[in-house]
Amino acid sequence: MAYLIFGLLLFLGVHSVRIFADSWRTQTIARVGENAFKGGYTLLSLLGFVLIVWGFGVAREVPVVLWTPPPAMRHAAALFNVLAFVLLMAAYVPRNGIKSRVHHPMVLGVKTWAFAHLISNGNVAHVVLFGGFLAWAVLDFISARRRDRAQGVQYPSGTVSATMLTVLLGVVVSGVFAMWLHGLLIGIKPFG
Repeated sequence: MAYLIFGLLLFLGVHSVRIFADSWRTQTIARVGENAFKGGYTLLSLLGFVLIVWGFGVAREVPVVLWTPPPAMRHAAALFNVLAFVLLMAAYVPRNGIKSRVHHPMVLGVKTWAFAHLISNGNVAHVVLFGGFLAWAVLDFISARRRDRAQGVQYPSGTVSATMLTVLLGVVVSGVFAMWLHGLLIGIKPFG
């Protein structure tokens, strides 16, 4: 569990710089350069991610059950994860209506993904992992919206075709991930 917690602190800590130390970030980029900052950011993120994956795998070997979710929560989680993938796609498909309305769809996707996994898993490792991501995503979304307001950021209006493409991609990618990739990459098959 220690590796999981340390990995989360490192990964989410690096990703929290704009939340808690935006002026320090700006000064550091000015001092060392954007490429050096991004390089350090990437290395620390990767190290944190590796520790999360390893720590989560180790923690799952000896599960400590806090509660047993009802079977219906697996179905609810599946639906929330489809929404999470749609939100993830909305971060990348240009001019879609989802991004024009919510402004930070990737962070909302992380919140939705974390919530889905929390309601369908009741052991300590899952609560630590997904609870950590959920807490971070809530803070990051609030911070990003606050920055947008302060800077007067305007998001372009979305088109119907881009929005439909976003939803289609999200549904297809979520299906591929749930049916094949989740088992291959995570070791847990949500539907089998």
